[in-house]
Amino acid sequence: MPVRAEHDRAVLAELLSRDPVLHAYQLGDLDDFFWPYTSWFRRGDEVALLYHGVDLPTLLAFAPPERTGELAALVTELAPVLPARLWAHLSPGLDATVARWYELSDVAAHHRMALTDPARLGRTCPVGRPLDRDDLPALRDLYAVAYPDNWFDPRMVDTGQYVGVDDGGELVAVAGVHVWSPTWRVAALGNVTTHPRSRGRGLAAGAVAALCARLADTVDHVTLNVRADNLAAVRLYERLGFTRVAEFIECGLRRRP
Repeated sequence: MPVRAEHDRAVLAELLSRDPVLHAYQLGDLDDFFWPYTSWFRRGDEVALLYHGVDLPTLLAFAPPERTGELAALVTELAPVLPARLWAHLSPGLDATVARWYELSDVAAHHRMALTDPARLGRTCPVGRPLDRDDLPALRDLYAVAYPDNWFDPRMVDTGQYVGVDDGGELVAVAGVHVWSPTWRVAALGNVTTHPRSRGRGLAAGAVAALCARLADTVDHVTLNVRADNLAAVRLYERLGFTRVAEFIECGLRRRP
């Protein structure tokens, strides 16, 4: 069964919606907001996405453990025609598959977490206000100090799903989204941070609570990615009612000579 390029959003949506938490990012990328920057590949029921909307193309390839072998077959056929350099988000085991063609760097284990206990979230007092384009200068300043290596596209603020906390006229905490798709009823939180001098006050937790309250009417699944070694962040999200639902790795790929 050969790999084929897939251009039918309805087909992709049907396949990805079988596990909307695992595939939340890919489902979001079916929206017009991201779709022009995507290339999709399919082998049977397995799907891989190459996202071009960043400086380094990013490969997303996820499957539950019982189907990793089928996804590995897709990646095996696809790897020889991928770019010479890219970033990748891969289900466990696929790193060994791509290592046949690529040298891996900056390998880091990550958790996919999902909001499974909203009652816990309800015990956190929401704080913050919605951000818009007028807040971009302050938002960039905050990320430069508190989260310099985050992935942030200014268009994300246009979703209306960014919440910021001010202190003394300065933006000191924020919670936002990488993905927000009312069409597919999924959201992926991202770009959550607090200014170093304002940490320890629960501002990020309050902003996440406020953001999740905003999302509640438009999505059924709220997810996020977090590095496995970022124990403080993992504990924060667990306190807010998120649980770990899948593991994956992020890594850089450079084609072997």
